Amino acid sequence: MASHRHSGPSSYKVGTMAEKFDCHYCRDPLQGKKYVQKDGHHCCLKCFDKFCANTCVECRKPIGADSKEVHYKNRYWHDTCFRCAKCFHPLANETFVSKDNKILCNKCATREDSPKCKGCFKAIVAGDQNVEYKGTVWHKDCFTCSNCKQVIGTGSFFPKGEDFYCVTCHETKFAKHCVKCNKAITSGGITYQDQPWHAECFVCVTCSKKLAGQRFTAVEDQYYCVDCYKNFVAKKCAGCKNPITGFGKGSSVVAYEGQSWHDYCFHCKKCSMNLANKRFVFHEEQVYCPDCAKKL
Repeated sequence: MASHRHSGPSSYKVGTMAEKFDCHYCRDPLQGKKYVQKDGHHCCLKCFDKFCANTCVECRKPIGADSKEVHYKNRYWHDTCFRCAKCFHPLANETFVSKDNKILCNKCATREDSPKCKGCFKAIVAGDQNVEYKGTVWHKDCFTCSNCKQVIGTGSFFPKGEDFYCVTCHETKFAKHCVKCNKAITSGGITYQDQPWHAECFVCVTCSKKLAGQRFTAVEDQYYCVDCYKNFVAKKCAGCKNPITGFGKGSSVVAYEGQSWHDYCFHCKKCSMNLANKRFVFHEEQVYCPDCAKKL
């Protein structure tokens, strides 16, 4: 943006007539009176204002011969009318900027070109603290929460469409809440059976080991890591006496008379035939195939 200085006055001469001249327009004698000489003609001050004077673009009145005149690009002002269009600071003796047919001081011209705050729509000038997000700018104190209206400033926030929320309001309105501690889950949560949890809340009920990404077992809304389930919850196989976990080999279970077996441990006491999914005889706490049972 270029700054300008106004040009000097128009080409005419003002003086007191010593000779016998008459006004070019009204023919009144000029001798001994003030006159104006312009374009080779002599005229009285009244006729100058009427026929020769330029019109001030600000006040729309003639610029008399006794007035100081400012002109710039074929436009004319009284020197007292030549002011900044924004702050009205006099510019007759100062540099100025012409923009969109307006005369501005350098300070106001800078503000005109500055980005506008989305909150108050006023210019953001050098030295102002501001917040910028996706090409939009706010004064720091104009960047507020869409819900509670408190200043977010340069703090953390969450965008939601055209709105912006402080951390507290976003948690209240939008964040999921952990089923264990009932606090908002802002990041790093997990979901099990459509229920949200903090990763640090989803732990083994016995040893408090984090279960996210690990194998675990749920029993009556309690969650156990594999080791704790084996040691404290799982039934013991009546055959091998090891826990029946439901993991890996032997995930099928045979249950009878309050006892449980791995499917691969459920075999005849005498001939060792596996009896899972087959007929068997239960005698004195032992399992037999029908043929071995007849020989008892």
